[in-house]
Amino acid sequence: NLMAGIPSVVYGFFGLVVLVPFIRETFGGRGMSVLAASVLLGLMILPTIISVSEASIRAVPETYYEGGLALGASRERSVFYTVLPAAKSGIFAGVVLGIGRAVGETMAVMMVAGNQPVIPDSVLSGVRTLTTNIVLEMGYSTDLHREALIATAVVLFAFILLINLSLSMFKRRVK
Repeated sequence: NLMAGIPSVVYGFFGLVVLVPFIRETFGGRGMSVLAASVLLGLMILPTIISVSEASIRAVPETYYEGGLALGASRERSVFYTVLPAAKSGIFAGVVLGIGRAVGETMAVMMVAGNQPVIPDSVLSGVRTLTTNIVLEMGYSTDLHREALIATAVVLFAFILLINLSLSMFKRRVK
């Protein structure tokens, strides 16, 4: 829970000081890359996914686990075949919340992704995300440029809506 409350800028600073030099020394290049942004986003969404999943698993009655044991299942089987299926909707909700945070993230990604408005040719290339583009350019945009940024926001909104609809359909199929 403590890590979920850390501001994005702090994650970005950590990525800039620790992650970017590690990637630079290990893989070469500048270090500010799609890879750095992806790893940092993964680290950022883990606390959300873990805390929601843990709460969901703790909400499953103890009798489910005990019932599995009473039927002769091992501890692992009892967890994997009774507790986790009962908690899957909460775990799924945690994953959706984590993905939502990752898609909307701006500051941390801007700090470690290289901030280059080009299409990357590898995971070690710099990139600028849609949210970063909107934040950096909205202040001075006028007329057509502003309309293009608003269109970018609409594309981002449609993308998030598509992800949520896809996950909802997937959730229905799993049930």
